[in-house]
Amino acid sequence: MGKFVISKRTNGEFQFNLKATNGQVILASEGYATKANCQNGIESVKKNSQLDERFEKKTSSNGKAYFSLKASNGQIIGSSEMYESTAARDNGIESVKKNAPDATVEDLS
Repeated sequence: MGKFVISKRTNGEFQFNLKATNGQVILASEGYATKANCQNGIESVKKNSQLDERFEKKTSSNGKAYFSLKASNGQIIGSSEMYESTAARDNGIESVKKNAPDATVEDLS
């Protein structure tokens, strides 16, 4: 089972990472001013990760593939790492879909 890990950035903002069962980060959030907003972001990932249309597949300027997960209002909730191939990126999306709904939350902030 995956888990969300909440941490605090050096600038005081809260963020979360969704980690797969193997401990690899598969989705990283933006910074949030409050822990409550960060926790709301986690709930949004759990809900929106089950909708294919919420994943935006992208290619960076250096040719690496990645994706963003968006909320219903179009705001980016989280982004992936850079992948060497589109197939690896698509596997990352499937991992988020599989791990997010039942992921536990670990608060390190």
